[in-house]
Amino acid sequence: MTTTTATVGGLPLRYVYLETKRQLRNVRAMVFTFAVPVVMLLVFGSAFGGQQDPATHLQYLVVTTLQMASYGGMMAALSQAFAIVNERSVGWNRQLRVTPLSGWGFLVSKVIAAMAFAAVSIAVTVLVAVLGLHASLGAGHWIAAAVGIWCGVVPFALIAILIGQFARPAFAQPLFMVVFMGLAILGGLWVPLSVMPDWMGTVAHLLPSYWLNRIGQMGAGATGTTGMTEPAMVLAGWALALSAVIVWRYRRDAARQ
Repeated sequence: MTTTTATVGGLPLRYVYLETKRQLRNVRAMVFTFAVPVVMLLVFGSAFGGQQDPATHLQYLVVTTLQMASYGGMMAALSQAFAIVNERSVGWNRQLRVTPLSGWGFLVSKVIAAMAFAAVSIAVTVLVAVLGLHASLGAGHWIAAAVGIWCGVVPFALIAILIGQFARPAFAQPLFMVVFMGLAILGGLWVPLSVMPDWMGTVAHLLPSYWLNRIGQMGAGATGTTGMTEPAMVLAGWALALSAVIVWRYRRDAARQ
């Protein structure tokens, strides 16, 4: 990276572009990330589509679509952990730390790449529901729900960076699966919390995955008094806390060089 690289607020645009392009060219990861939520949507959405969910007053098909969009967006963001672990294993992170790239620049570049990946997953899931299964919801609500979920993916991109910074290559996949499956199941992305034990509902409220699903539901017009404000504030809190830890870790590693 040279000092002539164009920057915005200290963020090298060329590096961000190359990082995002590299992630979007990972065809195998994209197919897997997009296929799983779509298949689950087709199975569960087709089975219960026309019924109404008493908790949200939305069609079950819409509720399932939002769950799968959240699930796909979360999976797309968390999958960035493997790329970071691989970069560490070949020494790429050490090379970055001797460049002008700041801790915040590193953080933002990874988040942007994850967000681009997640955006495609969320869009594909919603389009399958609307065009393939004829999910009934106003265009404004679809847009609000999809954008809400997309913005809510940020904490999961940060969790991926954190896993990538700390995990060794041999333990990256098991750690990823524990984190991913735990967030998906306990957050209510696979099975509605209304049919789960009460203790799971309590645990869910502590997890960002619950609030990711919730921000999509509120954007879609689900019943509730706080709208999208409460889930947005909780997810923002997660993002700020995780960002602080990531930047601290990046600077600590840089100081060792």
